Amino acid sequence: MAEQQNKNKYSIIVPTYNERLNIALIVYLVFKHIPDINFEIIIVDDGSPDGTQDIVKQLQQVYGEDRVLLRPRPRKLGLGTAYIHGLKHATGNFVIIMDADLSHHPKYLPQFIKKQIETGASIVTGTRYVTGGGVHGWTLMRKLTSRGANVLAHTLLWPGVSDLTGSFRLYKKTVLEDIISSCVSKGYVFQMEMIVRASRKGYHIEEVPITFVDRVYGSSKLGGSEIVEYLKGLVYLLFTT
Repeated sequence: MAEQQNKNKYSIIVPTYNERLNIALIVYLVFKHIPDINFEIIIVDDGSPDGTQDIVKQLQQVYGEDRVLLRPRPRKLGLGTAYIHGLKHATGNFVIIMDADLSHHPKYLPQFIKKQIETGASIVTGTRYVTGGGVHGWTLMRKLTSRGANVLAHTLLWPGVSDLTGSFRLYKKTVLEDIISSCVSKGYVFQMEMIVRASRKGYHIEEVPITFVDRVYGSSKLGGSEIVEYLKGLVYLLFTT
C-alpha cells in the first residue's frame, strides 16, 4: 500500500468564506495526519472580509507555496463553482474535498486513502449514517432535519450511498472532472447531485464512517433558504437522473 501511496498525489480543495479562525488549524491537522503523503492544499477563498487570505499567506510562508495554494475569487460565487475553480489548479491524480470549519476532521484522511487503495474505488465518501459514524454538537431538531432530508432523498433517488448530503469526499480526478461537468446545481444541493450522478454513471463508490462535528468557530451558513434549495434540488434530480 505504501508503494501505491507514493505514486499518488492528492489535491485537497478547501473552499473558504470568513474562516480566519479555522484555516490555520485545519492546515496544521492535514499535515499532522498525512505526513508521508504527497499532497497539496488548494484554498479557494471567496473574498472573505475577515482576513482569511492574510492567514493563508502566512501559512504559505510556513509550509511553502507549493503545498498550500491560495486561489481566491473576488466574491461569494457558490460552493459548486468553488470546487470547479479549485479543480482547475489541482495537480494531483486524486482530489479530496472538505470543509474548512473543522466539521470534517483530517484524522479521517488516512482511512479515505487506505479505502481507495484497497478497493480501487472511484469515489470514497464520508458517511454519518452507518455504524461508527455520527454527528456531534447538533440540536435534536437539526439531527432530525438532516436525517429526514437524507431518508427523503433515498426514498426518491435510490443513490446507493448512505449519506447523500455529506461533503467530505475523495475522488479520482478524472471521475470528478466527468461528474462535475454534468452538474448544474449550486450550493448545498451540488453535493447531492454529484453523488447521485456518479451512482447513475456506474462509478465504484465506497464509504468511510465519520463523525461530523458542528463548526468550532464562526456561524453556520445553513439556513432556511438552503433547505428550500435542497427540496427544489431533490425534485430536479428526481426528474433528470
